[in-house]
Amino acid sequence: MTTQEMLDERYGRTRSPRRRIALWSVVGVVAVGLTAALGWTTVSNSLASVTAVDTGFSVVDAERVTISFQITAPVGQPVACAIEAQDEDHGTVGWRVVEYPASEDHSRAFSEEIPTLALATTGFVNSCWVP
Repeated sequence: MTTQEMLDERYGRTRSPRRRIALWSVVGVVAVGLTAALGWTTVSNSLASVTAVDTGFSVVDAERVTISFQITAPVGQPVACAIEAQDEDHGTVGWRVVEYPASEDHSRAFSEEIPTLALATTGFVNSCWVP
């Protein structure tokens, strides 16, 4: 018998298998709870997300660019999008935030015009969100 075992026996410090089972049960319940919370957060964030796909752009003249795009958003939620025009050096020459009212359609297509300060070479949707 080791010194530790002698001390445990003398002072009544024994390790109960019941205590070990209870500890691992609590750890298991906490792990399942955290996994469920992470899953719910992931699902709820993806349900409220807005995606935008550029479908085309047209440089009208040195002062305007027309952008066509499609958004996929939650039904019944208003959406705002930041659209941008850039020049050949990737400098921003036009920027606009457009807001759309709530709709019962999950996907919608739009065409918007951006006023520019100089000749643009591209136009695109920078980002979209639910305001």
